[in-house]
Amino acid sequence: MILRVAYLVGLQLSIVCCWAFSCHKTEFSPDFSLPGDYLLAGLFSLHADYLQMRHRPQVTLCDRPGSFNGHGYHLFQAMRFGIEEINNSTSLLPNVTLGYELYDVCSQSANVYAVLSALSLRGTQHIEIQENLSHYTPKVMAIIGPDYTDHAVTTAALLSPFLVPLISYEASSTTLSEKRLYPSFLRTIPSDKYQVEVLVLLLQKFGWVWISLIGSYGDYGELGIQALEDLATQRGMCIAFKGIVPFAAQTGDKRMQDMICLLAQAKTTVVVVFSNRKLAGVFFESVVLANLTGKVWVASEDWAISTHITSVPGIQGIGTVLGVTIKQRLVPGLKEFEEAYAQADKGAPRICPTGSWCSTNQLCRDCQAFTAHRMPGLGAFSMSAAYNAYQAVYAVAHGLHQLLGCSSGACSRDPVYPWQLLEQIYKVNFLLHEDMVTFDDNGDLLSDYNIIAWDWSGPTWTFRIIGSSTWSPVGLNINKTKIQWHGENNQVPTSVCTKDCLEGHHRVVVGSHHCCFECVLCEAGTFLNKSDLNSCQPCGKEEWAPEGSQTCFPRTLITLLLLLCCWDCCSACLAPRQHCCKVSWGRLCFLMLAPCSGPQLPTCLLRQALFSFGFAISSVLLDNPPSSNWLFIFKFSTKVPTFQNHGAGLFVIVSSMAQLLICLTWLAVWTPLPTREYQRFPQLVMLECTEANSLGFLLAFTYKCLLSVSAFACSYMGKELPENYNEAKCVTFSLLLNFVSWITFFTMASIYQGKYLPVVNVLAGLISLSGGFSGYFLPKCYVILFRPDLNNTEHFQASIQDYTRRCGST
Repeated sequence: MILRVAYLVGLQLSIVCCWAFSCHKTEFSPDFSLPGDYLLAGLFSLHADYLQMRHRPQVTLCDRPGSFNGHGYHLFQAMRFGIEEINNSTSLLPNVTLGYELYDVCSQSANVYAVLSALSLRGTQHIEIQENLSHYTPKVMAIIGPDYTDHAVTTAALLSPFLVPLISYEASSTTLSEKRLYPSFLRTIPSDKYQVEVLVLLLQKFGWVWISLIGSYGDYGELGIQALEDLATQRGMCIAFKGIVPFAAQTGDKRMQDMICLLAQAKTTVVVVFSNRKLAGVFFESVVLANLTGKVWVASEDWAISTHITSVPGIQGIGTVLGVTIKQRLVPGLKEFEEAYAQADKGAPRICPTGSWCSTNQLCRDCQAFTAHRMPGLGAFSMSAAYNAYQAVYAVAHGLHQLLGCSSGACSRDPVYPWQLLEQIYKVNFLLHEDMVTFDDNGDLLSDYNIIAWDWSGPTWTFRIIGSSTWSPVGLNINKTKIQWHGENNQVPTSVCTKDCLEGHHRVVVGSHHCCFECVLCEAGTFLNKSDLNSCQPCGKEEWAPEGSQTCFPRTLITLLLLLCCWDCCSACLAPRQHCCKVSWGRLCFLMLAPCSGPQLPTCLLRQALFSFGFAISSVLLDNPPSSNWLFIFKFSTKVPTFQNHGAGLFVIVSSMAQLLICLTWLAVWTPLPTREYQRFPQLVMLECTEANSLGFLLAFTYKCLLSVSAFACSYMGKELPENYNEAKCVTFSLLLNFVSWITFFTMASIYQGKYLPVVNVLAGLISLSGGFSGYFLPKCYVILFRPDLNNTEHFQASIQDYTRRCGST
């Protein structure tokens, strides 16, 4: 309560000071006032602000030569026209007349003075201090205006204790949506929150992520670019430069020169200018002066189609201008109303009578001097803003219509208070020239934007509507073919700090902006996830990827078993079963196949030991039996008759049992376990066993070497056998290849443990088995295929008889 009293005392002192310094010997125009049952106040900038140093709280005198503002004049006339229409209506507020008090608010002091005047009690010159303001009856029931956000914030704050409805036609700042601070504020222009979303969608539509922001001094520009920066940053854009045009900026002054210089150094193609009309004009005059061209300028609603900006000399060469504007609407009859006003006899300004109430800024000499041939033109920008003021008047009228119960055909004459009218205005929902007028909980009017592009293709400036926005959710529809870009071939300009990386390259941010980066190729084993272009993600253990990949691929699972022995053994066993094959102990070939046909990889327990066992025995069968079998027949059969039929079999059994004992020892002491190796080959998973080169493996391999040496000895002992049974040369050749291949492998393994060692291992086994194949089986295949005369019973019998004669003679 104490705070409220202090607030009202302050208002009382303020209005007394204003009257003391400003209300003597002033003039007024009758066009600014209209009596009625209920009064509305209108705040319009009919003249430009006058910047000067003040030494006392004096209200600015707005009516000065050369300062007339045609835009504010059209809004002024729109309110007058709207009230005249309502008063002439038989359906809206029947038998009730609306009056008005209009004020020229060219400055903040003039604005405050007008608000205090509107708040004064009817028929008095003061604001009465009351304990309960719910029954306070000011001179006016509602206020229309003002235009600038700074003025609207002050006005809304002054009116909030009285809950006098304030409906602005141009103040779009999001600050005014805060109902805790400004409970009686409404507007007929969309909130900047919506405008900012539409601007960001426009930038996204063309892929512009490297941008500069320019705002004007005051709530509108500063809060606007801050909200724009916040939302643009959330959407992945980067702000290269942000500047504020000072309140008292002049074209070409040092502050503007510095700003334009920094803007040029930012090297952004796109510049968003969120500014009021006045300071936007100063900014673009400085841009033209600095010859800053070749850019895309994105305009906020306040200056996008303002002729105050398009009339700047040389502005047509700055580049492409896109912007957002409120929906283009017409006030039917407004143009004719203004023409009638210009032609009417308005009379001379009157001097306030001594001791009477008289406002300082209810005068416009320029307006009284208009004629049918000399009056401000009504352009698209002013017409749209005038429609907003026109809507505001109708919103108050419909709220009052409901409050007075006029729907029954007769309006009540009961006293009403501003807060009651405010409640009804929030509830209005009516159709005005095909437009639905309704307010949300924040007092904002639900309306859409047009997207426009400046057009200088004709003799004069105009603009094209290239798209529009939509509500819930906020969307944007643009026809890009309607835009005439400033660049060559009418190409859409790009605005990025760094061009997108090639496929398979990730971004490494350079500096403080994530839009500026270097492109680095993704390493092997990683891939570029399109949802995160700033880093390469590692592939899983079972996957691989080459350099610069955008996906991972499954690794191929391979084993290091030397299964090539199966091919060699199978070749021997499946050769044509002629005499040559029969003599080569073809039945034992199936025993040779047994170890090679063991499981590929059931477990490491069987893999290495069984493979070593099978490989050794296969080598014995391949290298020993052809020589040792005939050696047993021809050399030992006379001494040991059993060897003639069972010598080779006994040799294989004894050799196999020895090898089996070694393998069982190997499995018991140095048990191999399965493991997967991922490091040698990026695209492969090597299925290996632990303890691959253990002592058990070396023992098994050493035993195989001993068997090879025994085979070599048998082949030497059998050098005197019949020629068709003498295989010493063939076996020697195969054994030499076997020795060389494995000596090479173990030499390599002792000095190299890289990823290519398994390849050397495979090659050693391949050469070893190929030696046996080429040294033993190929000669026999040659006999079968090309010398059938040597592969028959008669030839072999003759060879044996010849050997018997030679042995007998010796």
